[in-house]
Amino acid sequence: MARRVITLTAKQALEQLSRPGPHPVLRGDLALVGLPGVIFTPQSGLGLPAVSFGHGWMQPVRRYHGLLRHLASWGVVAAAPAVERGPLLSSRVLAANLLTTLDICTGVRLGSGEISVDPARLALAGHSMGGGAAVLAAAEADRVRAVVTLAATETRPSALDAARDVRAPGLHLAAGEDRIAPPVGHAEAIAQAWGGPVQFRLLPKASHLGFTEGRHWSELMLDGRAERGSHKLGRAFVTAFLLRVLTGERAYDELLESDLKAANLVFQREALRSR
Repeated sequence: MARRVITLTAKQALEQLSRPGPHPVLRGDLALVGLPGVIFTPQSGLGLPAVSFGHGWMQPVRRYHGLLRHLASWGVVAAAPAVERGPLLSSRVLAANLLTTLDICTGVRLGSGEISVDPARLALAGHSMGGGAAVLAAAEADRVRAVVTLAATETRPSALDAARDVRAPGLHLAAGEDRIAPPVGHAEAIAQAWGGPVQFRLLPKASHLGFTEGRHWSELMLDGRAERGSHKLGRAFVTAFLLRVLTGERAYDELLESDLKAANLVFQREALRSR
């Protein structure tokens, strides 16, 4: 008998996915295996999906702990390398470390042996320059099945050029009040150049730092600050997208397909699907 798929309305999906999921969460330290950073996992689960997350320019990884923990509560192993923290961030080096983080997720024993990652269910994500680095990494790794960026910025080498070589489905969330990386020349341009299925959404009230958490001295230099509304929307859409592409979960399709006032669906090319 075929499994019945219960599809929620966009509003129901947004409310559900913006809250913690059903899984207790464990936290680990990537430094134990030689790479500074943090990893959050569900308490148990075999063949889980995993995502490696890149931080923004001058942003400590702790500013994304809430998002990483949230994803783990929904059954996604979420890890972030704490590298390239200085003002001269190398997007190329961060991209390489994002892929190394995925290698750790699939090749190192997690928890007490009750957690494993399926090497066919891997994703990359990132905020700001970390989003650009995620695009660079995805262009070099066919094993990556999904890419998510939050207020992505263009990088050197060019994430815009690299986007043309990415065949994995991509979700790009841009901030309408972004004065650091205006969407038209950064996130939107990257999405327009995307080589595979892609969706681009604009959060009209979000700022460049709206996806980050807590406070940090870099707010004196950069525009914006942590925003509760951006957190809610970011967590819901990132979770829905990763579950859809990496696990085939269809319950939240209405959220991914709807044009919301708080998250405008600017354009989509090809239907989002699992690979």
